[in-house]
Amino acid sequence: MSNQIEIPPSFSQLFRSPAGRLTAPATTVLERYELCEDLACALVEQAQSIYHRGHSDEEAVLLGLHSAIGSPAAGLSPAEGQWVILRLAELLQWRAPQLPAEA
Repeated sequence: MSNQIEIPPSFSQLFRSPAGRLTAPATTVLERYELCEDLACALVEQAQSIYHRGHSDEEAVLLGLHSAIGSPAAGLSPAEGQWVILRLAELLQWRAPQLPAEA
């Protein structure tokens, strides 16, 4: 059985060495991609709700969500958290925020 999901290069790059080799099994990369893509999609409604309540501008909404998913309890690596927020901005058709550098 073949997998039909195509992982975007922007995500697979998170799991590549400087030489371009995967640093995790392909199944793990696929599982992490599905998790991150699902999270980005799930955050669309929440981001729109926060924005439309007038509490922030688009960048502030995205930065606030980045802070929330950056906690260890979220279960994401810092690179995955950044990818989720950049994907969320893409889904919302908002400008990508300037995210803090990874620790």
